[in-house]
Amino acid sequence: MPSPFPGMDPYLERPSLWPDVHHELISQVRAALNPTLRPKYVARVETRVYVSDDLDPGREMMVPDVHIEILRPSVSHHGRSSTQGAAVAESLVFSMLMDEEIVESYIAIREAGTAKLVTVIEILSPTNKAKNSRGQKSFLKKRQEILGSEVHWVEIDLLRFGERSPRRPPKESCHYRVIASRGDDRDHSRCWPIVLRNPLPTIGIPLKGRDGDARLDLKSVLNLAYEIGAYDTSIDYAEPPDPPLSPADAKWANALLRAKRLR
Repeated sequence: MPSPFPGMDPYLERPSLWPDVHHELISQVRAALNPTLRPKYVARVETRVYVSDDLDPGREMMVPDVHIEILRPSVSHHGRSSTQGAAVAESLVFSMLMDEEIVESYIAIREAGTAKLVTVIEILSPTNKAKNSRGQKSFLKKRQEILGSEVHWVEIDLLRFGERSPRRPPKESCHYRVIASRGDDRDHSRCWPIVLRNPLPTIGIPLKGRDGDARLDLKSVLNLAYEIGAYDTSIDYAEPPDPPLSPADAKWANALLRAKRLR
């Protein structure tokens, strides 16, 4: 079953589902690019690592199922009744989160012969857009490193949640966007603003010198990711998406989903 939405499916943004969606999108972007890049270039999945702890503002997005439960006052932590003195006071039981290494994937396009880095493609995750989170700091550090070099930078943001950076483009309102910045022409970076109701665009991935851009059809990428990921089995279209839509977009989505008999 294909996604019922003409472009980005807002139900894929659910924090508990997005890690799998992110993984599948990266796989499909690589699969779409490599046939057109070879034999001169190759796209590879690479990773960066950062450490998250209890003080990380993005922690809740990575561990959404942490819960707190009440331990009744008549029961000790060993499971036996308290018989000496006053009853043990009611307490809370919770999961103590340990420091954790978080691995985030991105796509690197390299020269096939020399392995020289040519282009970096990032598909954003919620932690990359959570203000002051370790994930955002790691992402911004990577971006600044690339923008200070001759390597091309492509940033694909298919999430409505979170802080968008840089804030300048686009002037018009949009739900999602793609930014491409050539290492040899930072002053003329490109932006594709994307509205929920419209199809996802085909974008250009910059390569070296006079080599033409590699075409990347984002709608086809999303369609394949949706099908291979079997996301229709995990989505209840009768419920609102998370994060929620604006009233106008929710009304439009309701009509769309009713017409497709999903509500």
